[in-house]
Amino acid sequence: MKNLKSLVLLLVFTLFLAACGASEPEAVVPTAEPTAAPTEEAMEEPMEEEMTEEPTEEPMAEEMGTIVDIAVADGRFTTLVTAVQAAGLAETLSGEGPFTVFAPTDDAFAALPEGTVESLLADPEGALTDVLLYHVVDGAVMAETVVTLDSATTLEGEDVTITVEDGNVFLNDTVQVIITDIEASNGVIHVIDGVLLPPSMTAESEAEMAPSIAEIAVADGRFTTLVAALDAAGLVETLSGEGAFTVFAPTDDAFATLPEGTVEALLEDPQGALTDILLYHVVDGIVPAETVVTLESATTLQGKEITIAVEDGNVILNDSVQVIMTDIEASNGIIHVIDGVLLPPAPVTIVDAAVADGRFTTLVAALEAAGLVETLSGEGPFTVFAPTDDAFAALPEGTIETLLADPEGALTDILLYHVVDGEITSANIASMSPLTTLQGGQIEVMEEMSTVTLNQTTTIIIADIMTDNGIIHVIDTVLLP
Repeated sequence: MKNLKSLVLLLVFTLFLAACGASEPEAVVPTAEPTAAPTEEAMEEPMEEEMTEEPTEEPMAEEMGTIVDIAVADGRFTTLVTAVQAAGLAETLSGEGPFTVFAPTDDAFAALPEGTVESLLADPEGALTDVLLYHVVDGAVMAETVVTLDSATTLEGEDVTITVEDGNVFLNDTVQVIITDIEASNGVIHVIDGVLLPPSMTAESEAEMAPSIAEIAVADGRFTTLVAALDAAGLVETLSGEGAFTVFAPTDDAFATLPEGTVEALLEDPQGALTDILLYHVVDGIVPAETVVTLESATTLQGKEITIAVEDGNVILNDSVQVIMTDIEASNGIIHVIDGVLLPPAPVTIVDAAVADGRFTTLVAALEAAGLVETLSGEGPFTVFAPTDDAFAALPEGTIETLLADPEGALTDILLYHVVDGEITSANIASMSPLTTLQGGQIEVMEEMSTVTLNQTTTIIIADIMTDNGIIHVIDTVLLP
């Protein structure tokens, strides 16, 4: 027991000594001599280091990324990005700008007709570029401004229309803006649910999709005779071509009103009369009804004119044929339906005009005697200086009789001395002096105070009577070689 008490006392004493040792102060290590007091500059330096500048807008904008960067990173614009790269516009839309881009999603491109995207990518510098630039507006136009506009001019050059309906923004009436104001370092993006097509491209596409004039005539069912005639004359390909043409199309009922056997006779002469008649129904260019009613006449591809009159609101051609339906649009022109067949006026030759006039009976008799009627009824063209009956009457007595007695000699020489090869109007006749005649001699021409004189003695008293094979100038005396 005594030993146990001794052991406990020893343990208590040991713990007491350990506790006293832990509470002793540590030895103080002397520091170096204090330095001189810090200056004001030294005191200010740490403060400057602690202060940081407010971030500017420029580094923030750079962190945003460009329009192209955002489109690439977003993941919903893979088709747009591919198209922009194919058209070589990535650098442009990564430039300073600013631009406003109406960005179609991949779903928007997928909604286009099959093969459209492939066709655009096949023409990167043409149609593709036009379509893409039609989605870009110069400047950064935020949504709050977009809703105040009726339209915006794109970099493609054409306008995109803007309407607000029930709080939604629509472009060109059909494409909706679904996300707005995605800001980029060089502009802003508004996401749209459809691809915008320039109006000019849309109109061209619609025209290309429309059938041709010939196709419409075949499909209609009211023009079977016209189609048969076009086929016989070899004009189907022409009226299926680029054009543009305006066709006044007679119905089957219109052809049926022609005298019996007329259509059959025309089909037997497809390259002659039939072609002339068909081309007489065609005008070059597109002439819609609103323009037709303002005209008095129109020149056809056959070369002759059709007259146009408006009576009680109806359009009448050549005083007898009525337009009963208008403005059937085709890919290569326009069709107006008519209730009769237009017949071109019979060709009027120089001889026809001289006979019909009544003032050239001596000249006509002389031409017949010399056997020149057929010549001056030919293709030509000719320019004829035609002496009136009074001009022949002014010759010395007996001259005409003498000439008629020598039709293949002096008479022919004199008559051919009044004819020049080619069609020469009064506007340029003086500049072409001297004129060489079919007889071989020359005619001197002078113009003074709007009066044209031939060989200093003969005056042109009526100019520019046009015929199908040339032109007539009426003169007051007979020219002698």
